[in-house]
Amino acid sequence: MAAPLSDTPLSPLQTIAVIGLGTMGSGIAEVLATAGRDVIGVDVSEAQTARAVAALEASTARSVQRGRLTEQQRADALARVRVSADLRTAADADLVIEVAPESYEVKQQIFRELDGIVRPGTILATGTNALSVTRLAADSAHPERVLGLHFFNPAPAMKLVEVVSSVLTAPAAVTAVTDLALDLGKEPVAVGDRPGFVADGLLFGYLNQAAAMYEARYASREDIDAAMRLGCGLPMGPLALLDLIGVDTARTVLEAMYAESHDRLHAPAPILKQLSEAGLTGRKSGRGFYAYEAPGSASVVPDALTPLSGGTGAAGRTVSSVGVAGSGTMASGIAEVFAKAGYDVVLAARSEEKAQTAKARIGKSLARSVDKGRLTAEAAAQILDRITPAGSYDAFADVDLALEAVAEDLEVKRQLFATLDKVCKPGAVLATTTSSLPVVACARATSRPQDVIGMHFFNPAPAMKLVEVVRTVLTAEDVHATVREVCARIKKHAVDCGDRAGFIVNALLFPYLNNAIKMVQEHYATLDDIDAAMKLGGGYPMGPFELLDVVGLDVSLAIEKVLHREFRDPGLAPAPLLEHLVAAGCLGRKTGRGFREYARR
Repeated sequence: MAAPLSDTPLSPLQTIAVIGLGTMGSGIAEVLATAGRDVIGVDVSEAQTARAVAALEASTARSVQRGRLTEQQRADALARVRVSADLRTAADADLVIEVAPESYEVKQQIFRELDGIVRPGTILATGTNALSVTRLAADSAHPERVLGLHFFNPAPAMKLVEVVSSVLTAPAAVTAVTDLALDLGKEPVAVGDRPGFVADGLLFGYLNQAAAMYEARYASREDIDAAMRLGCGLPMGPLALLDLIGVDTARTVLEAMYAESHDRLHAPAPILKQLSEAGLTGRKSGRGFYAYEAPGSASVVPDALTPLSGGTGAAGRTVSSVGVAGSGTMASGIAEVFAKAGYDVVLAARSEEKAQTAKARIGKSLARSVDKGRLTAEAAAQILDRITPAGSYDAFADVDLALEAVAEDLEVKRQLFATLDKVCKPGAVLATTTSSLPVVACARATSRPQDVIGMHFFNPAPAMKLVEVVRTVLTAEDVHATVREVCARIKKHAVDCGDRAGFIVNALLFPYLNNAIKMVQEHYATLDDIDAAMKLGGGYPMGPFELLDVVGLDVSLAIEKVLHREFRDPGLAPAPLLEHLVAAGCLGRKTGRGFREYARR
């Protein structure tokens, strides 16, 4: 039975049936029709097929308005689509793409019926992102012709298509749908059969952790979303994305992933169950993590959890002068930010020479801004004049805010805070830029822990808008208020979080990076396919391996170890491949080799 499909290359797939005409099914039908394929759309009722046709007409009309289609191309595409509530109309299809609800029972029933309708050589593709393609194939009369074809929403815009093979899938079927995806202008990525595949396998673990972080009241929904948008360059924050995907859908995907992996990071956060069972499934219901103007609307409206504008609480302390401790890239960048905002800055390092070198680095940065027309030469000179280099921390005697940006080593930072305690005047705010160490440990090195707070800037500090403001249990209210006011003046977006490993961004980012390494380690997918999947399917500005090599594998490993030590979750243990590369001295771009090799400068 399998011989014709497994041994013979298939002719191009011209007539394609799409089963299930919801948002995703309608989008796939549009992609196929505008690419010249004949489309048979099938759904359970005439009412649903009518809604799908209306959606297709509206979407293609928008494409004409935006200049992506001509009126003639639109008319031709619409003429290639016929819809029906009868599955038997799929009889002539070369390929059937099933996009029914995420239920084995529903999908298996469709596949059983299709076995008696379509030709033996017809390929059957499931659009699932959570269920086992192998299990669906095994229940079919022709398991060799069943595979996964996972488009991303919205299908007309998103480039990624995951082509999912089971151990039963014939190579000719994989080749045929891969060629189709290329003809559609998509970028196909070949993956094996496990829940979530590549993109959702990495994405949903991250979304789940964000939901758990919010449920634990570690940070507000607005701050969690802003932190990931501004700190990682993501198009949407994780909680807003859960509302878009559907809280119930996310729960289903995570349940399937957890059943396979038994990884606690995939065990759905209880809040996902609570929201789902209350019918608060996100945008489609009008309420999920956020409240929306109406069901299906993208417009968020204020609710009882929306922060009050202008903030509340204590008034801050006056800050007119700032001390920055350190001479590296981060210290120079932070000093530049404060000087641009009009503050007098003392830039202190362990020697006068290091401090002068750091100031010279700022001069070069300002000169680049002048060359690009962002600053006048006069303004750049004034900014540089506000920075006073110093070879001793004694120069911090009169500053109102002292901020350290020295090595990420707790003992080094504790010694520095003990020094700041001696040299800084009473009432000065003392801040650390640590990304992973406990702020309270720095605070306890002083006689004034109430004056100590975390201000985690992101690199490069002049460009990155985010600052994580980290309060310890000892931080005074007016110190917190002071730092919030300072962040506003230096035009940074402040997010509040408590003093625990990773804060918001690194606590969500690095487990995702670690899971990507595990995928490669297990030979599930290649570096290139994973990077492509996350950029094309998740909207990430960089793939995980590009980012790891930029950050530095040694830095990444150190953060993973801190997270694992703090949360004691086996799923957070650093991937052995990461440890091996660091041990071999392959640290990323800075050494010329990490996950990839780079030309030496």
